[in-house]
Amino acid sequence: MVHAIALSSLPLEEITDTVQETFLRALRRLKTLKKPDAFGAWISTITRNVVRDVQRQRWALAPQNEENALQPATQEHELDANAARHAIQSLPKAYRETVAMRVIEGMSGPEIADRTGLSTGSVRVNLHRGMKLLRERLECLSGGRTPRPRRSA
Repeated sequence: MVHAIALSSLPLEEITDTVQETFLRALRRLKTLKKPDAFGAWISTITRNVVRDVQRQRWALAPQNEENALQPATQEHELDANAARHAIQSLPKAYRETVAMRVIEGMSGPEIADRTGLSTGSVRVNLHRGMKLLRERLECLSGGRTPRPRRSA
């Protein structure tokens, strides 16, 4: 789950360090965990905070004229894992993590709900809408069409 959250927002070369930093922070703060049953939501929050810190650091170090937006990956014949990762990263923030946990980590809806602290209904809605958007974006990448503009949820 930690890996999926990081992968949903960061480039591949930053994932390993982000996962390691997440577990280091969690170990240092383990005494603050009041309810062991809330571990999934607790570590998810720590992961999101580490991801934000990594993004802030990257943006602070980037030249001002450099675009930080993800560019959609395209290929003529076949989508590869990198294109799928870019498509997941381009999803609205509300869907990105749940879709990554489902597609990349193979977690079920109830597992995602249990680990993130979201209700099963919220996870189900996020997965349904997120997977629909992901399919559309992957179809656009493979067919060379441009994605239809969508309102963010």
